[in-house]
Amino acid sequence: MNTTNPLLLHRKKRSKKGTESFPSSIFIIVDRCPLTVVRADNSRELKADNGQRTTVNDTMSTDAYISILEQKTNALIAEEKDVFLVEIRIKPTNNVKIFLDSDLGMSIDRLIQINRALYKQLEEESVFPGGDFSLEVSSPGLDEPLKKHRQYVKNIGRFVEVVLIDGSKKEGKLISTSDEEIVIEEETGKGKKKELVQHAIPFSTIKATKVQIKF
Repeated sequence: MNTTNPLLLHRKKRSKKGTESFPSSIFIIVDRCPLTVVRADNSRELKADNGQRTTVNDTMSTDAYISILEQKTNALIAEEKDVFLVEIRIKPTNNVKIFLDSDLGMSIDRLIQINRALYKQLEEESVFPGGDFSLEVSSPGLDEPLKKHRQYVKNIGRFVEVVLIDGSKKEGKLISTSDEEIVIEEETGKGKKKELVQHAIPFSTIKATKVQIKF
């Protein structure tokens, strides 16, 4: 498993001329370029490169923004069958974090391509009022819990820590997963008394599951 957490950060910077730089091929700076049509009801009509229009109100909720971002992200990765969206987070400062994962592993190059394409859409369509936002596209790090069933599938054979809703914890090797539960194998005892015990854990009882690195 790739233990790195590739990250691409797109952040705006005001200047007289647009600038673009790529320290370590990770950080990108571009200038503001909002394009929008303001309606009488304070909503904004956004026009995409393909001619499609979307009407957005400046008082949109975080859920509404997430819905728009989900649609745009899923459209960008639609042809990449191994890539899937894990989660989208938006901070009050309009810092957008999008977590993508892959059945085959996410490379930095793929994240950069997706980030650039999505950032261009958000800026040109002025999804965020005044173009005031930053965008981070990354794969989930080891500190992020598993959230999608496909993440459980890709991590079969690895050690995990499962925190249950009641506060208790289980650690062991992830043996299998279904729509209803996971099965982990725990090693108990020492020496001649060592044995392997399997635990079936329903998803309904799981609070969080994280992959563990064993040396």
